[in-house]
Amino acid sequence: MSAQAPSSDKERTTSSEPLDSSLVRDSKRYGDTLFSGISTGSALMIFVILAAVATFLTTQAIPAVTREPGPTGLTAVETAGGFWQWVLPLAFGTVWASVLAMLMAVPLAIGIALFLSHYAPKRVAKTFGYIVDLLAAVPSVVFGLWGVTVLAPALDPFYRWLNDNLSWIYFFNAWVPYGDGGDLRPNLAAGGQNMLTAAMVLALMVIPIITALTREVFLQTPRLHEEASLALGATRWEMIRQAVLPFGTSGIISSSMLGLGRALGETMAVAMILPGKVLISFKLLTFDNPNTIAAYIAQNFPEAEGDGNHQLIAAGLVLFVITLVVNMVARAIIHSRREFSGAN
Repeated sequence: MSAQAPSSDKERTTSSEPLDSSLVRDSKRYGDTLFSGISTGSALMIFVILAAVATFLTTQAIPAVTREPGPTGLTAVETAGGFWQWVLPLAFGTVWASVLAMLMAVPLAIGIALFLSHYAPKRVAKTFGYIVDLLAAVPSVVFGLWGVTVLAPALDPFYRWLNDNLSWIYFFNAWVPYGDGGDLRPNLAAGGQNMLTAAMVLALMVIPIITALTREVFLQTPRLHEEASLALGATRWEMIRQAVLPFGTSGIISSSMLGLGRALGETMAVAMILPGKVLISFKLLTFDNPNTIAAYIAQNFPEAEGDGNHQLIAAGLVLFVITLVVNMVARAIIHSRREFSGAN
């Protein structure tokens, strides 16, 4: 028995000889090269697609930007003053509707995020978190249908009250003169389909985005900061104001700008609610509402032909630049502090 032991050890030693290092090295090199190429190609594909879209929009928009003012072949687009005189009111309507939506959405989103991260019990926070995520997945056309059939008619009496009692505020003044006697009549949008309703629907659409991102930022607040604030005698609200909100400021701004990018490009919900026109107006309740670029394109592109097509594509280029700039600024803010970067 003892004489066979060395033989067994020898066999065990020889059977565990390492593989040829060149084979391992070559296999590893080929695998790294393959997956590195796939990853690099996938990343470059994003730039290729972005460049292709920008090239298409630019080449198709040049005829509209450089042409002489006049009819374009599209009934709704008679640009007697030139392309920029026509597209600037649409750009204004796009930004105005989005800004109104953000003014309503950001405070609500911050409040919901604080409730989910610092006030709600764990089970309640988890349930409400699922609801917020599901709300973000609702198609925009559903929001549009709900807005035009439920929200707008429900708010119409309230809008009439605002016009009757708060018309001294410029935004709520929908009175217009008629006749020669200087009399006034209300020019309210029918059924509550005005800029304020469109902004409310946009706010509901971007609240889930801002809430989800802001909640994650609040949850990253260092526990020691919160405990130190409470140990010094701060109340729950004082702790949030002193520790949580300062830590999450950059995240709040970046998530808000990402929500703004969503609002700027929204099409169907606004097109279904807002009977907009090509004009500039800050009034919220009147029938004469400014339109947005995306909604205007959706409403008029099926009937467009010739120069009208180029005109609408050029408007799309303006929207593309606006949303691109907004998202670039958002990414810059996200990366301005390391804890909000994608690297972590």
